[in-house]
Amino acid sequence: MGRGRSDREPGVRLLDASGASLAAGVPTSPPGTLYVRSTKGGITVPPTRDFTVVFGRDELNVHVAVGVEDRYMSREHGRILLRHGGWVLANDGRLPLRLPGSVNLLTGASTPMPTGYTPIIVKHRHGPAHVLEAVVVAPPHPQSGHRSGSEPTSRPEIWKLSPNERLALLVLSRRYLCHDTYAQPLAWGQAAEDLATITGDASWGTRRVERLVEQVRTRLSAAGVPGLTRDEVGEPVGNTLNHNLITELLLTTTLVPPDLAEIDLLDW
Repeated sequence: MGRGRSDREPGVRLLDASGASLAAGVPTSPPGTLYVRSTKGGITVPPTRDFTVVFGRDELNVHVAVGVEDRYMSREHGRILLRHGGWVLANDGRLPLRLPGSVNLLTGASTPMPTGYTPIIVKHRHGPAHVLEAVVVAPPHPQSGHRSGSEPTSRPEIWKLSPNERLALLVLSRRYLCHDTYAQPLAWGQAAEDLATITGDASWGTRRVERLVEQVRTRLSAAGVPGLTRDEVGEPVGNTLNHNLITELLLTTTLVPPDLAEIDLLDW
């Protein structure tokens, strides 16, 4: 089962740890091909192989290592296996697997994997979030005229952010990236405190965070993104403007769950 054997299975290949997030797209592949990776690397499996991808913290005996230094992670925390022609995610660990839409896959449960990109979060309340990415290559659109299903996937526009804008928005949106139930933007004061902790820079005050986020909202609003101004949403505004901004950044994969590694100094 270990990673040392995985590349000897016909059609199964290892993915380099230095590769980009799977949210950036995958190489052209037949429909149903599975890609799974973490910051430690990953694996890709064709849909014709009766193969089970095992992930967990036991780096020497799983196909995809995740949370290797976190004792709250199980050695073999879960599996993605081919069942009745489709990929299925199963949780064998004690911590739930957090899926998009605030879905928690509990111990012993399983669920079909959708086509496209799925970030899977494993997190204990006293530790950082561990991210496992998966992609199941979708079949071609029936009206596309293509038969192979190997054409490149069109991607939404990724918004350009300065390093400080990106860092501030990662902290502000961390609950969304962790798939927290009923996620809301972090409060300005908490975001500023966390940014000062991460960077060791006490100049990360509340007003600095507000200015950075406000300039991103203004720029994206001018580019046509709706719901980012007070005039559009009306009073009381509350968290609506930041919620809409974060939603836009997630939908366009400008921010993706693997980016949590950039702020993993925090104990959430």
